[in-house]
Amino acid sequence: MPQISPTEFQALPLRVHTLLAEVPLHDVWAVDLPKYRDGITLFEFLHQGGLCGTARLPAMARALMSLRLFLGRIFRLEDEPNDALAASFVCRLTPDDCARSLVVSGTREGLFRAVYRFKNEQLLEIQNRTVRAAALNALVERAESYRFYFAVYVRPGTRISRIYMGLIDPFRKWIVYPAMLKTVRTRWDQRFAAG
Repeated sequence: MPQISPTEFQALPLRVHTLLAEVPLHDVWAVDLPKYRDGITLFEFLHQGGLCGTARLPAMARALMSLRLFLGRIFRLEDEPNDALAASFVCRLTPDDCARSLVVSGTREGLFRAVYRFKNEQLLEIQNRTVRAAALNALVERAESYRFYFAVYVRPGTRISRIYMGLIDPFRKWIVYPAMLKTVRTRWDQRFAAG
């Protein structure tokens, strides 16, 4: 499940490109999915249980996520800032964005808040003492397949943010994200291969 060129990703007609125009794209990944039928949307995939937390990740990735969350709680790194909602990317949405969103903007989803969920694109954000980041999922139907995109945006913050990202980058890139994308492929096949 490869990391891909930001150029390919930025060429897609996605709302995130203008909404987070000044927020650096940290990295972007993609996985190609078989085309079992036409018209599958990201919303349908998510609604049918396509992506669900860490429970479906392989043991090593789950263990790393659990350790990270455990240490985050001990050192109070997971605490959301008092002004989190006021500083949220949700504040950048237009009335049209809010009307198109299939979830109420700002809804808590585990560690994240949903900024928006459109038919084929969703943006989640997280704010805590280590980082202010956003995760984008998008699904693009192509002639012979679908391509699922996973992009991470990180707003530069304090020194601790840079240290934190430097420490977790190898684990994210070599273990967690490849495992997550493998899980996406598995869930896709389970959900759609049988028709």
